[in-house]
Parts: sequence; C-alpha cells; structure tokens
Amino acid sequence: MNTSSVVRRVLLVLLLLALAAGGVWWLTRPKPVAVVLKPVERGVVESTVVNTRAGTVEACQRTKLSTILGGRIEVLAVKEGDRVKKGQLLMKLWNDDQKAQQFLAEKQRASSIQRVTEVCAAAESAEREARRQTDLRAKGYISEAREDAARTDAQVRRAACDTAKSDVGQADARIQVTRAEQGRTVLYAPFDGTVAKIVGELGEYSTPSPPGVQTPPAIDLIDESCLYVNAPMDEVDAPKIKVGMPVRVSLDALPKQPLKGRVKRIAPYVSAVEKQARTVDVEVDFELPATGRILVGYSADVEVVLDSRPNVLRIPTAALIDGRKVLMLNATTGKLEERRVKVGTANWEYSEIIEGLTDGEHIVTSLEREGVKVDAHATVLDAKTPTDAKAK
Repeated sequence: MNTSSVVRRVLLVLLLLALAAGGVWWLTRPKPVAVVLKPVERGVVESTVVNTRAGTVEACQRTKLSTILGGRIEVLAVKEGDRVKKGQLLMKLWNDDQKAQQFLAEKQRASSIQRVTEVCAAAESAEREARRQTDLRAKGYISEAREDAARTDAQVRRAACDTAKSDVGQADARIQVTRAEQGRTVLYAPFDGTVAKIVGELGEYSTPSPPGVQTPPAIDLIDESCLYVNAPMDEVDAPKIKVGMPVRVSLDALPKQPLKGRVKRIAPYVSAVEKQARTVDVEVDFELPATGRILVGYSADVEVVLDSRPNVLRIPTAALIDGRKVLMLNATTGKLEERRVKVGTANWEYSEIIEGLTDGEHIVTSLEREGVKVDAHATVLDAKTPTDAKAK
C-alpha cells in the first residue's frame, strides 16, 4: 500500500470521526428557549393603592325610621320603591285615644277662654268702682273703710282674671302635649328620597326598637341623588392617602367602566373587623355614569392614585428580577444577558426606569417560562420583534 493511499484513509477516518462528533453535539446540544420580548416604551406610570376588601356604594342620606311608640298600623301611605318628598306622610299608627285627649284639652281651653272673658270683665268693673270710691273718699263723702273694701275687691277680681288666663295657658300646654304624643305614632319623610323597604302591613302591630334590642326599622328611606363609596384600606397604606386625591372606582355591576372620583373623607380610626385585617375606611365621591343606574349596596373597588408620572420610560413590572434587574437577548450570541436598572415610581402593571435602559430596547417579559435564565440560548416568540434580535 502506497503512502498516498494511507493518507487518504486516515483523512477519511478523521472526517468520519468529525462528522460523528458533530452529530453527537447536534443531538445533545441544549435547545433554545422561546422568549417574549417587549420594547421599552414611554407612557404614564402611577403609584396607587387599592382597598383590601370590597367597598360598598352608600347613600349620602339614608335613615331607618321607626315610631317612638308601638301600635297597630292604621295608615300605610307608601309602598316599596315609591319616591317621596320631604314632610310627606309615610305611616301612622292607631291613636284615637290621643285624639280624644286633644279634643278634651281643646274643649277645656275654650271653656277657659270664656271664663277669662267673664272674670276679667268683672275685674275691670271692680277697678273702675275702686277709682270712683277713691274720688269720693278724697271729697269726704265716704269713709276710708269703704274705699279699702272697694280697692280690695278690685284686687281680688284682678287676681281671678290672671288665674283664668293662666288656665288658658295650661290648656294650650295640654293640647301641645297631646299633639306631641300623636307625633310619636306618625312617620314623615325627613328628606326627598326612595322607600327602600317597609317592615309591616296595614293592621299589623309595629314595634319600636328598645335600647339594646336590635329590631328591623319600619321604613328604610334612601336619597339616591347623592352616592359615595366606602372602601376599607390597609392600615399600612392609609397614611399615604390624602383628601382630594384622584380615584378610579370599579363596580362589578358595570365592568370595564371605571368611574373617576376623589377622596372625600378618611376615617380617624382603625377598624379591626378581623384580628389580622386592620383597615381604615375611606369615603370617595365619584362621577355617575351617563347610562346605567347605580344602586345603593353595589360592591366597588377603589384605586387611589398617590402619584402620576407622565411620559417616562416604563416596562412591565412583571419583567423585573428582584426589583432591580432585567433579562435581554444578545443578538450576536443568541444568549440571555442580565442588566441592572434603577426603578422609580411603580405599580403592579408598570415600573418607571430611571437608569439602565433606553427607549426602543427590548427586554424579556416571559420570565415564567421554563429555562429562561442568564446565559440560556433563546429564540424570539413575539413576531413583532425585529428579526436581527433572533438567536442564530
């Protein structure tokens, strides 16, 4: 065998070995992980806090009315859902006995007035007679004793007149008492509103709530013209909230229709509904939607905007690693690299980037995918990303 033949065989063996080694490497090489890239963009980043439990739509004016006295319902002037005006009669209990007392007091007053007319007329006559007797005594026509008797009679009759007038005043007071007693059995609307609920039917016995005993009110009256949201905020977030801060209100009944609002009031105390959940109630005024009726009692979520940063560099908050790093795809090596960034204002959706990135750069947002880590080979899943950023 000549030398050239040996060389060719050696080269052939080496080539086969190289091909085998390349095949093994190709079959055993780590497969690139597919990642999603998003560009760094400009926009608004807000710092917000939200309620810990569902808030509730409340009416600015709502009262649960009950009569002061118990009794049988004689008049039920409204039904549930009725719109009523301030001062309108809502309900009246049987009170004929009190009306009889008022009638008796009015008759006694009329009798007292007649008595005043009679007694006071006699008093005026006696006073005129006393003056005549005084004149006659001055001229020496009558004795001093007769003058004294006339003066004393006039004083007695004047006292009787004053007593009769006092009796009229007492009769007026008795009438006022009977009217007040009747007021304890009648309910009038204290403001314009809607009758939400009535407990009791015509002819049934209505019982007021005694101290310490919880009983349903006779009539629940709501003013729907003024509404607000009462939302519990975590005690940690409460010091950050100030009256007048802008708010977004979301109602389960009106999905995808956030309503603008403002913080109206912050409770001056912490509520401990649950031992591990201490909250502060925040009241929010909000704009009513153009369409759709808002009902008292709707559940609502409140997002208070603590700070707003317009036209800043921002990235999805979920793309941050440990709050200060991001992953990027090296277009040359096709590997994932880590870069440190400085974060400013942030919320659950976006974070402001102060340093470390520029407008238009792309970052990895699919951190939850298996295999996404530093130095991993990757391909781009998002077709919108420029092709020169794809791994080779």
